[in-house]
Amino acid sequence: SSASTGAASTAGGILMVYFSREGENYTASGPVDKGRGNTAVLAGFIQDAIGCDTFRIQSAERYPTSYEEMLTIGQAEQDQNARPAITNIASLPDLAPYNTILLGSGIWWGMPPMIMRTFCETVDLTGKTIIPFTTSGGSGLGTAVSDYETYSKGSVSSNGFTTPGEIVDDARTAATTWAQSLV
Repeated sequence: SSASTGAASTAGGILMVYFSREGENYTASGPVDKGRGNTAVLAGFIQDAIGCDTFRIQSAERYPTSYEEMLTIGQAEQDQNARPAITNIASLPDLAPYNTILLGSGIWWGMPPMIMRTFCETVDLTGKTIIPFTTSGGSGLGTAVSDYETYSKGSVSSNGFTTPGEIVDDARTAATTWAQSLV
């Protein structure tokens, strides 16, 4: 996916940047593959609500669709303090028109995937307000606020939004209310 265009002025200069892994995701009854990533679903609700421009981070690393295998890789990336490569970073739109960056991901082992650190360290977010949104198996925003404060030069808001991934399909109303409160 690439950036959509034209909505910056109507969305108050908001750009939504997110990473979403497709494949199996956590549910109380075991891993389920819905054919799309939970964070992509949540990002769609937010985009529908406020019409903001979007940029989906693409990883050079092809993560496994197996939830258990993904957990193992996610933990190894954390242990190694890895910075997975972003293949489409050159497609990121010019950030000048945007005051606010909505930064979305799942939460893996209590924190955003390491590719989010890659993004924060690669892109100059000086002068931008960063607002996290996440899906998780129960960790809420995890360490997203503190991670983004540490790894970016932006001003991070704690007014983020989170939903358990297993009920993301039921989060449209809450996500819409939250997103509309930002504009």
